[in-house]
Amino acid sequence: MIKGLYRSGSAMVPRIKQQETIANNLANVSTPGFKKDMLFTRELTRQQSKNATRQTDWQTPMIDQIYTHHSQGTLDKTGNPLDLALEGEGFLLVESPEGEALLTRAGNFSVDPQGFLSTSDGNRLMGEGGTINVGNGDVSISEAGQVEVNNDVIGTIRVVEVENKAQLSKIGRSSFMIPNGIEPVAAVNFAIRQGYLESSNVDIVKEMVEMIVSYRNYEADAKSLQTQDQSLEKLMTNVGRIR
Repeated sequence: MIKGLYRSGSAMVPRIKQQETIANNLANVSTPGFKKDMLFTRELTRQQSKNATRQTDWQTPMIDQIYTHHSQGTLDKTGNPLDLALEGEGFLLVESPEGEALLTRAGNFSVDPQGFLSTSDGNRLMGEGGTINVGNGDVSISEAGQVEVNNDVIGTIRVVEVENKAQLSKIGRSSFMIPNGIEPVAAVNFAIRQGYLESSNVDIVKEMVEMIVSYRNYEADAKSLQTQDQSLEKLMTNVGRIR
């Protein structure tokens, strides 16, 4: 019976993390370029269980891992010439205020006080020759990423790709950090759409359904835990009376 308590309790922990993950997805449904997170959970095999860290011999070892789903979001027309959407593969390369290279699909740029194309977080868009300074001129950007200011070509936006997206670490809502030792390469199958923004890839209805299912499963585990606890209390009470 005590073993059952631990099994029910172990099953409840991933449900809590799943609720948190879904809630974060729903909170960013309107965030441009946001990629939803998903929770992968499974019970360890018998051999893996022997090597897993646990507090008791009855605990059911589980692994839960959050991973990011990088599917394409829909492109929404804004008409703003500084809004850029990537259609296809790849990421926009930006430089943080600390000089760190980051990847993003969020193309809602603006011109900072120094004239550079920047995100709301202060990350500057990178071109083949460094950060892109457009000053206060009229900006035109081709599908291949060529940037013109007042009809003069000033550079080309860098669109890059990594072999394994699972190795990227999410920073903030829409940026990803490149791990040490991994060098991004130039993307091939892409097109930059000026005046558009890529929406998040969160499906509200699907997320709500998954949240309800997860909560029902949590309730079922909690009810099982409560029932076993009541049965154990009754057993101990009866044993005490017999003595």
